[in-house]
Amino acid sequence: MKVLILAGGLGSRLGEETVLRPKPMVEIGGYPILWHIMKIYTHFNFTEFIILCGYKSEFIKEYFLNYYTNNSDITINFENNDIQIHRNHCEPWKITLLFTGKNNMTGSRIKQAAPYINNEPFMLTYGDGVANIDINKLIDCHKKSKKLVTLTAVQPTGRFGALEIKNNGQIASFCEKPAGDGAWVNGGFFVCQPEALDYIPQKKDVFWEQTPLRNLASEGQLNAYKHHGFWRPMDTLKDKLDLNELWEKNQAPWKIWKDK
Repeated sequence: MKVLILAGGLGSRLGEETVLRPKPMVEIGGYPILWHIMKIYTHFNFTEFIILCGYKSEFIKEYFLNYYTNNSDITINFENNDIQIHRNHCEPWKITLLFTGKNNMTGSRIKQAAPYINNEPFMLTYGDGVANIDINKLIDCHKKSKKLVTLTAVQPTGRFGALEIKNNGQIASFCEKPAGDGAWVNGGFFVCQPEALDYIPQKKDVFWEQTPLRNLASEGQLNAYKHHGFWRPMDTLKDKLDLNELWEKNQAPWKIWKDK
């Protein structure tokens, strides 16, 4: 099953981080968040990716074009221009880098991947969010539902501390960034049947999260896999700092793979 990753947006809320590079290339612990997402899928032996590029796509292409040599031990003989690869530390990835337009919306980007999916079920996620999700359980949930699309539902933590205040003004309890209001939100990590692409119009400005998913839901074709574990998008500079801090402390919950 191929994995589509949306990696074409501007990421404007990350400020200067995305002036020079696309959002999926913003780093956590020296590796692009896109790399982290791919490592999650690779842990479950899903290694064929279609990266849906757009804004500053050349950065993503250059990164993967040079990935093999940058992760290998090499000898370069300048006399005869010979290059020998002694040992590589690369991933077993097959990657299609698909330019889907600089200003196209998510639905249009996904629709353009149709020729590469070969009318088979596929997975889909955003290029800016990580989770300690069990991909195998997600797929099993999708198969049992017999729906066209399964999305991963998550409950994000609150962005502010919560206070319990008594009538006399005394604070009875304080909780820093508790769980949100209990609502489930779209956390990405989709599993889709190829027929789901029929719900996306041939338009540049169509959002996957609007008309296509709404129509799938109204027709009873949208399933939810409830993920109760860690999930975090990189929406702001604070998100980036928090994710890097977790990585540096060796406390990154989404690092479910083992180092080679």
